[in-house]
Amino acid sequence: QVQLVESGGGLVQAGGSLRLSCVAPGSIFNLSAMGWYRQASAGEQRELVALITRGGSSNYADSVKGRFTISRDNAKNTVYLQMNSLKPEDTAVYYCNAQSRVGQFWGQGTQVTVSS
Repeated sequence: QVQLVESGGGLVQAGGSLRLSCVAPGSIFNLSAMGWYRQASAGEQRELVALITRGGSSNYADSVKGRFTISRDNAKNTVYLQMNSLKPEDTAVYYCNAQSRVGQFWGQGTQVTVSS
């Protein structure tokens, strides 16, 4: 079973920052575009926040452009999401995702709560 392990979530005040990390097995990470998704509540759809390709190209949801930065460290099999200027509407469970020709894999999710 492929495991993507996220860390870095927590409670922060509006305007604050958090950095999420996700470690994946090298056999998956090296093949994959890596992304961060979020789900605000159980009844809502999971939405793409940011994606970074194997080559380092990235794209972002309009709602986070200019505030969030995705990066990857190929030597550590780790993808990061630096979140600045956080807003209450960023509150959600954030999931790490790996996509490649061998399949799609998800982490267990990490809660991010932004208080006003």
